Amino acid sequence: MKRNWRAYNKELFAPMRRASRDYGLIEAGDCIGIGLSGGKDSTLLLYSLAVLQKTLPTPFQIKAMSVDLGWENDYTAHRSLCEELAIPFEVVPSNIGPIVFEERQEKNPCSLCARMRRGAVNNWAAANGCNKVALGHHLDDVIETLLMSLFFEGRLHTFAPRAYLSRADLTVIRPLVFVKEADIRRIVRKLDLPIMHNACPADGFTKRSEEKALIAQLAKENPGIRDRMMHAVTSSLWTSYQTTS
Repeated sequence: MKRNWRAYNKELFAPMRRASRDYGLIEAGDCIGIGLSGGKDSTLLLYSLAVLQKTLPTPFQIKAMSVDLGWENDYTAHRSLCEELAIPFEVVPSNIGPIVFEERQEKNPCSLCARMRRGAVNNWAAANGCNKVALGHHLDDVIETLLMSLFFEGRLHTFAPRAYLSRADLTVIRPLVFVKEADIRRIVRKLDLPIMHNACPADGFTKRSEEKALIAQLAKENPGIRDRMMHAVTSSLWTSYQTTS
């Protein structure tokens, strides 16, 4: 690979190996499908899994796809990246964007859009021989979801590092759960990975954006709060997913 990935072992690859080891994310013989939105998280996920494919002793395959939401995005740069990494790539057209924002005119569009995108990714993965789907959720996503669940649902909950979907017969994995968003931004910039502008009209105006701002403010007053919140998740909410003691 042309890019120097070795400089990012501490912030990126060591946390990914830990997540895989602790929660059984990457296993021998896996065929892992990646839903490539073109944003920083999924793009770095694609790149880092390609590195792990070449450096881990565990043999596994990678396939990538992008759901075109109907915003007429240009996937040329990401297609070129996939070619560089020798990863098969496909763009799947859809009308998810117009359906959510024009036909349905959803006041809270994120939930419906996410469900439709997940459905498209899972259907593609199942049709292309994948047994797992990798998503780009990172450490900040974990704790933001925890706060949203606490504030708006009255329960302590966040998504799992690994989840089996019985209807689709697929396992969802999140290899970046121990990687911080600030490190993702920095590494993507340093590696000069292609990033697609998010054309979603709701971008930056969601409840998640509010929790992100709250955590940033709390971190100024209490450095290390992200790590302590993540420790609470791993020691209390994720114990049933652990594969190592």
